[in-house]
Amino acid sequence: MSIVTRFPPSPTGYLHIGGARTALFNWAFARANGGLFKLRVEDTDKERSTEESIQAIFDGMEWLNLDYDGEVTFQTKNEQRHIEVAHQLLEKGQAYKCYCTPEELAKMREKGHGYDRTWRDNDATPPEGVKPVIRIKSPIDGDITISDAVQGDVTINAKQLDDFIILRSDETPTYMLAVVVDDHDMDVTHVIRGDDHLNNAFRQKVIIDAMGWDLPTYAHIPLIHGDDGKKLSKRHGALSVTEYDDMGYLPDAMINYLMRLGWSHGDDEIFSREKIKEWFTLDAINKAPSRLDFKKLSDVNAHYIKENDNKTLTDIVLTRFNGSVSDTQKSWLENGMNDLKTRTSTLNELVHESLIYIAPLAYEEKASNAISNGQDALKALHEAFSTLDSFTPENVENSVKEIVNTSFDGKYGKVGMPLRAALTGRGQSPSVPNIASIIGKDETCLRIQAVID
Repeated sequence: MSIVTRFPPSPTGYLHIGGARTALFNWAFARANGGLFKLRVEDTDKERSTEESIQAIFDGMEWLNLDYDGEVTFQTKNEQRHIEVAHQLLEKGQAYKCYCTPEELAKMREKGHGYDRTWRDNDATPPEGVKPVIRIKSPIDGDITISDAVQGDVTINAKQLDDFIILRSDETPTYMLAVVVDDHDMDVTHVIRGDDHLNNAFRQKVIIDAMGWDLPTYAHIPLIHGDDGKKLSKRHGALSVTEYDDMGYLPDAMINYLMRLGWSHGDDEIFSREKIKEWFTLDAINKAPSRLDFKKLSDVNAHYIKENDNKTLTDIVLTRFNGSVSDTQKSWLENGMNDLKTRTSTLNELVHESLIYIAPLAYEEKASNAISNGQDALKALHEAFSTLDSFTPENVENSVKEIVNTSFDGKYGKVGMPLRAALTGRGQSPSVPNIASIIGKDETCLRIQAVID
């Protein structure tokens, strides 16, 4: 059997982290089994669906680099097919027309139950002026079982299901019908989605059985919770995935982290897309909800930053930096990247650290104080550096130590802190001898001279 999965977002908002994980698991299962991963935009809610939201879905998928197979399916374009199936069910005796008015349905609800199947197997003459809906004939007795690849066998009593509507009175299909028809027509073999859809599976099974179609394999994934154990919300970080890009996370790090939210492979914490394709199985999905943890996400992101090559990171920084950069500054940045990337967990932090090479210096209060109190040290450093023929980190460090020992009683901070402040404008930075060597003798002396009174 050729595996086919699908990701069916609704374009009524952005692609959030929960949806991104669902897309990822569907992608991973298809790729792990040499199958197809399809994208379907469920735009049947015409009032709330927007072009902006559709584009947000595409942007999120592109940023995560989740490639799908074939053309995107838009559910609204299949509306006539959905209507056709509804009428087929009617002709097969598996569905019926219901003429209950909204007022009658309201009275049924007042009595403490939903629709009471008034028009099921009812030969009465339909009332004039009432446009009927079409309802499916759900089983009345017995149990219904879904064999779920994550949850195991889940059984409900048929009495829990009503004869739900599959075609509205205006001849528009309901979500429940459209999903089943589209999954069948797209040859979907595995439906992998959040466990908040588990109840829908029983209703969808009713339609599938009535049509005599093959039931897909269901895999309902526990939802992502916030760090307080509650359902994920904007307060916890249920943001658009592209906002994680804005916050400085790498897509590969995001993919890695999302995989660990509800799936595991032994004790492995870091794995590439290729490893995901090799390792992913449905039976390794956890049954308990996972918790979004920004500290862990940042730790994973820090790993991917450190593993990235310096040229790639330099290009990323320059893309995010709002300013012009000379070729010399770009060279400084790339040469200094080894030190910079070990100090950061997000790209935004990396950009900030990189400013010492690509932007005019802005002096922090701590640095300004070090400069004011370190004038004698700075003058001695400027004089010593001016005489160096080879401006290597070792020679810079030796010059600093000599000044420390001969003029400042061996107190390194009295020389090192003013030097750091003069070269970076900061109280903390990567190795100062390395920075001095990277920007070179002339620039180092210029930066020191600029802060000498």
